[in-house]
Amino acid sequence: MDLDVASLRRARTRADLRLAPGEQLLAGGTWLFSEPQPGVTGLVDLTALGWVPVERAGDGLRVAATCTVEQLAAYVPDPAWTGWPLVAGCVDALLMSFKVQAQATVGGNVALALPAGAMTALLAALDAVAVVWAADGTDRREPVADLVVGPGRTTLAPGEVVRAFDVPGHALRARTAVRQISLTAVGRSASLVAARRDEDGTLTLTVTAATPRPVQRRFTGPPTSSQVTDALAGLEWFDDLHGAPDWRRAVTTLLVDEVLAEVTA
Repeated sequence: MDLDVASLRRARTRADLRLAPGEQLLAGGTWLFSEPQPGVTGLVDLTALGWVPVERAGDGLRVAATCTVEQLAAYVPDPAWTGWPLVAGCVDALLMSFKVQAQATVGGNVALALPAGAMTALLAALDAVAVVWAADGTDRREPVADLVVGPGRTTLAPGEVVRAFDVPGHALRARTAVRQISLTAVGRSASLVAARRDEDGTLTLTVTAATPRPVQRRFTGPPTSSQVTDALAGLEWFDDLHGAPDWRRAVTTLLVDEVLAEVTA
C-alpha cells in the first residue's frame, strides 16, 4: 500500500533519529506499508545507518534491529551453538514469503509487539537483551521478555529506538526445542512454545502467541507434571480470531509437554 507522505529522510547519525511531528521510523516497512497510517506525514529510514546485521559479541551474538529475517536465518553459527535450530523454527513460524523475509526486520517484529511475533519469541527464549537508544543520548538495556508488555505495547518511550539485541553465549550453547500451532494450516501462530536447557541444567520455558505478552518460567531441572501445571496456571490467554482462550490453553499444554520432553530426553 502506498503511503501519503510528504518527506523521506535517511538517518545517517543518531541525531537524525529525532522525529518531527508526523514522522515515523522506517526499517523493513512490511507492516508499515500493509495498511493505512493516518497521521504519518514523513518517514525516517533506519537502514541508512549501516548497522552490521549479525555479529559476534564476546561469546554471544549481537543482532541489529535492522537485521532482516532472511539475514538472521542465513547467518552461519558457531558449531558450539547447539541452540541455533531455534532460529529456523521461529523463522518458519512467521509463515511469510521469501520476499517478505528479505525486507522484514527483527527489530520491527519485536517493536510491533504482536503476540504472534516470532522474533519476540526467539529472542525472549534466548534471554536476549534489547539495547535501546534513549532520546537524551544515553543507552539502556532491557530483556526482550520484558520489553513487550501487551498487544501492540512495549516499554519504549517516545524518542527511544531499539539499536540491537544481545544474545548471551550460554543460551546459544543450550539445547532447544520449539513448537508452533495455528488454527488453520497457514494461519498466524495461535501458540508458540520454546524450551531451553542450559549447560548447568537450568530449564527455561517461553510461551508466546497464546498469551498477550511473552511468559517465561524457569526450573532448576526437568519439571514434574504438577510443576508444569502450576507454571501454566493463572496465565492470561489471548483471545482473537486466531484462537479462543480455552483452545489456546489446551494446545499450549500439549506443546509444552512436547518441548520439555525433547530438551530433557
